[in-house]
Amino acid sequence: MSHPDTATVLRLTRAWLETFVIGLNLCPFAATPYRQGRIAYAVCDGASREAIYRAFLESLNDLILADPRQIETALLIAPQGLDGFEDYLDTLDLLEQAVIDVGLDGVIQVASFHPAYRFDDAPMDDPANFTNRSPFPMFHLIREEGLAAA
Repeated sequence: MSHPDTATVLRLTRAWLETFVIGLNLCPFAATPYRQGRIAYAVCDGASREAIYRAFLESLNDLILADPRQIETALLIAPQGLDGFEDYLDTLDLLEQAVIDVGLDGVIQVASFHPAYRFDDAPMDDPANFTNRSPFPMFHLIREEGLAAA
């Protein structure tokens, strides 16, 4: 299966944020950093779990080192390798453990989005699932202090 190039991935992700997440006010915290350009976007061009893990650690490091007034939050988009939702959840577990392992539990939170997102025990067509559905598998790295301030 052919995957879109980085520019297309970013364009579609920004359109999803603007029209769906912000447009429908699914996340009241998203509008300000989006409009102020304080979201860092990274597209992982690898398809393996190891490549996604390395890209996550790099995004995590970049976010921690950045001034929160410049970069408040980060999206790691993984358009390859995580088409299956169960594989995605396994990778999410690995990345959440990485946050703990590097001592950032309580500092950084990982929110998850996937084209086939399904909450536990919810039917696939449950409208609640759509709040976490996105054009590509992605991981949202959120500074917990930013959530508390909002």
